[in-house]
Amino acid sequence: MAAPMSRRDLEFLLYEWLEVEKLTSRDHFREHSRETFDAVLELSENLATKRFAPVNKLGDQNEPYVGDDGKVVLPDEITSGIAEFVKAGLMAGSYDESLGGMQLPTVISRASSAWFQAANAAMSSYTFLTVGNANLIAEYGTPEQLDTWVRPMVEGRYFGTMCLSEPQAGSSLADITTKAEPMPDGTYRITGTKMWISAGDHELAENIVHLVLAKAPGGGPGVKGISLFIVPKYLADGTRNDVALVGLNHKMGNRATTNTLLNFGDGTHSPTSETGAVGYLVGEEHRGLSYMFHMMNEARIGVGFLATSLGYAGYLASLEYAKVRTQGRPVDQKDPASKPVPIIEHADVKRMLLAQKSYVEGALALGLYCSKLVDEQSTSSGDDQARAGLLLDVLTPIAKSWPSQWCLEANSLAIQVHGGYGYTKEFDVEQYYRDNRLNPIHEGTHGIHGLDLLGRKVVMNGGAGLALLAETIGATIDRAASGESTAEYATDLRKAVDQLVTTTAQVWSAGDPALSLANATAYLEAAGHIVVAWMWLEQLLAAADRTGDFYDGKRAAAQYFFRYELPKTAAQLSLVAALDRTTLDTDPAWF
Repeated sequence: MAAPMSRRDLEFLLYEWLEVEKLTSRDHFREHSRETFDAVLELSENLATKRFAPVNKLGDQNEPYVGDDGKVVLPDEITSGIAEFVKAGLMAGSYDESLGGMQLPTVISRASSAWFQAANAAMSSYTFLTVGNANLIAEYGTPEQLDTWVRPMVEGRYFGTMCLSEPQAGSSLADITTKAEPMPDGTYRITGTKMWISAGDHELAENIVHLVLAKAPGGGPGVKGISLFIVPKYLADGTRNDVALVGLNHKMGNRATTNTLLNFGDGTHSPTSETGAVGYLVGEEHRGLSYMFHMMNEARIGVGFLATSLGYAGYLASLEYAKVRTQGRPVDQKDPASKPVPIIEHADVKRMLLAQKSYVEGALALGLYCSKLVDEQSTSSGDDQARAGLLLDVLTPIAKSWPSQWCLEANSLAIQVHGGYGYTKEFDVEQYYRDNRLNPIHEGTHGIHGLDLLGRKVVMNGGAGLALLAETIGATIDRAASGESTAEYATDLRKAVDQLVTTTAQVWSAGDPALSLANATAYLEAAGHIVVAWMWLEQLLAAADRTGDFYDGKRAAAQYFFRYELPKTAAQLSLVAALDRTTLDTDPAWF
């Protein structure tokens, strides 16, 4: 069985390119070193390959179900594997030492998590959601909330979720109907239904801390009326809160992650004399969505990592298969008596492997780059902090959507490399595809992120975000322009960036937002390809003149991306700049 992730690639990206050891010169990370980083990564690799990967198929083939006692049942191997993760202390990775955490850089924590996401996407989701939940409360909660809810999550005794969507309101959060009524004691009573809640019920921990969006009185219509509440499955004194599992959703992938329909305050349980589940306000009333975006943006980068990790696992599996599967002969070999060759020797198979390699290694670079920006933003001040934050804002929709689209394509190619064996359950690649197909929908669709990028991120603050992105990519281009092996790529990337900037201005000169945003998804795809081309140019500069198969592989994948993928952006941006009305003018009755 192929390893689900490449330790060598992680080391290259972290140490030879991003030079993350330099983060230890900052006060916040001064207790760490290359040795502590390596220890965490080695522990993650060991635990992921021994306790997560071996039960990936087991969880897929034995979905959670509700037992006769009303409790969710998961395979014992899933429960014990997650317990080992908690016991190893990895839940505490990036939290501050004051909360009992290891105070690791986010970039190291993300690299650690990638091992688990690649080994078993469904198992990793329980801890991934808990970390995001605790980070949000740590940022906006009161000291009492930190002690009551965050510390147990850092310890791994409590797990967490995010509860946004409802049966009638998915991405349209302005339309949620869950209500929060204030009580004299400062708590709230929450009533409503939440849908698609990952990890919404299970017996993996002592408690589940739900972060719930609900509307409190006086907030007005739309998203301005939304507040954020902590609604635990059990109150601090052990009383069962009125949070009821209505049912489990059965998905095509990530099957071992419970996905739930939850009722809040339907009277199934009676924690108090008042109707409703007991909730605790986070921050101020009617600012819930802005707080939740803290977790959502973190989750968006996390979903990008999940998509990347699944794409990477599929790539490595298909690479191993292509090396040992013999079939056919070279096209210039006419002797039928000659021996078949490993399929990796065929040009088209190498094309599919190069495509996968360029997608997954480019996406991993982007995810780690964004994670380092999180560290720079949190440990800097003034202009440096603002710069890191602005660049991260612009890159977040790309860091989520691009891997979700193109690492899924990598999974499709991995199946293709396997031929007929690829779509059978005996091989892992069909599950990787099914698991990854959820990620273009998780944390916002491509359409949502296209609107976010073109409608907000590149035009906010007078276009400062796009200007900073172009400037930052431009600095890489300038470094590459004088290199014998990179000058051509630098020229091609500069043309693409210039077209992106020009197109953005042309689109918004129309004076019609509906027309300007009609092709936002095509804009997102083009911008994503340009950003990943930048990631590849950065990797080439880091590889410099180093020799060996690993570095030659980097050069081959970069060449593939610049010659096969980056040219696609010109046609996409031309379509966007032309303000094409095809989709806008198509009448629903014509379908």
